[in-house]
Amino acid sequence: MSARSAVSSAGFVKKEKGCWEERKMHKLVVQTDFGLQDGAVNAMYGVAYQVAPELVIADLTHEIEPYNIHDASYRLLQSVTYWPAGTVFVSVVDPGVGSDRRSVVAKLATGQLVLTPDNGTLTYLATYIGITELRVINEATERLAGSAESHTFHGRDVYMYNAARLASGAISFDELGTPEPKKAIQVFAIEKPSQTAETITGTIDILDIRFGSLWTNIPHTFFKQWQVQYNEPLLVSIYYQDTLRYQEEVRFGRSFAQVSENEPVLYVNSLLNIGLGLNLASFAETYKIGTGTNWKITLKKRRNEK
Repeated sequence: MSARSAVSSAGFVKKEKGCWEERKMHKLVVQTDFGLQDGAVNAMYGVAYQVAPELVIADLTHEIEPYNIHDASYRLLQSVTYWPAGTVFVSVVDPGVGSDRRSVVAKLATGQLVLTPDNGTLTYLATYIGITELRVINEATERLAGSAESHTFHGRDVYMYNAARLASGAISFDELGTPEPKKAIQVFAIEKPSQTAETITGTIDILDIRFGSLWTNIPHTFFKQWQVQYNEPLLVSIYYQDTLRYQEEVRFGRSFAQVSENEPVLYVNSLLNIGLGLNLASFAETYKIGTGTNWKITLKKRRNEK
């Protein structure tokens, strides 16, 4: 079967028994670590449009750091719930491509579908949104026709091809792959934030890359429980492993505009977690701060403000 033979441009799909049924189209959103310096992403688009020329395809990002599964997982969490139920996501950060790692499609509690290698990419979605169903894709048979000898571009041959079939209505979720217990996915450890009367502790999960702000895993509700007010200073300490890398009193602000240029500010980011940035400068570059479980952040109130 060719890539587009099962889908009609008139809004119908040909099912296995030969009859044509009206189909419902869904959006398709793509994320990779491929960058845009060669034709890889463009080839993925081409495969999808062969399946269904009417598809609406959007890019999440193609600038994930190469092989960085953690960031791929987080960027999905950052975006998925803003798309309608039924939206099909493809995430390809796949250092194990061609190995025995599995290819899966997950249905989220919010109704979106995600096709990705089973290598930890689903961790944040499973933890904070929930996976209701999981299916394992057969990489040998459920792939782009004529691609069987290619073992290093599953993003095109397996994920984008099947994502386009799902998004176009050519197949349903239950017609792709075989069911698997949802808890069978690979996940990496996620640190949980903690709060006492004296101290809030968290990790620096990721950067707001373009502007260099730090995004922590500390929920804004911790500040509500502490009754932190705008313009109130907190003692911020950042550690890499056990080494102190930054310590300063930083005010809590509604936005960057509440502090002077190059002044630090604590704020609530778009995911309703606590961020730390500099006004009109990169906090990460200025103070050489990184991300991940080795980067801890603690917040303390002044003693007379408890």
